Amino acid sequence: MKKLFSSSINENYVSLGLLVLRLFSGAFMLTHGFGKFQRLFSGGEIRFMDFMGLGPTISLSLAVFAEFLCAILIMLGAATRLAAIPLIVTMSTAGFVAHAADPFGTKEKPLLFLVIFVSLLIMGGGKYSVDKLIGK
Repeated sequence: MKKLFSSSINENYVSLGLLVLRLFSGAFMLTHGFGKFQRLFSGGEIRFMDFMGLGPTISLSLAVFAEFLCAILIMLGAATRLAAIPLIVTMSTAGFVAHAADPFGTKEKPLLFLVIFVSLLIMGGGKYSVDKLIGK
């Protein structure tokens, strides 16, 4: 029972927690990115939010880069901190710009992803990651 309430930090448990967080947040983000990836390469007209004035195609391409490619990198733990940055920008844009006028329940998902990716930016990939293999 003492271990349940212990405040000591076990590096193995932290790395295991980071692995679970990386795998699931990356996989869930990948489901959003894959749909955008298909839309980008479908050949049809691209309609996507263009809040920076770059055009809908470039805006969608940036979202695909973050939500598809960076999500895969997060899952692998490859360049975890670097891959988290585009996802943080994308989730901030989704939560605070695209869904600014929506009720909290709608913007809750991008904000939750934002917190997860900020945490991964701070913590890194942990010892069960490609980052750790490269760092040796």
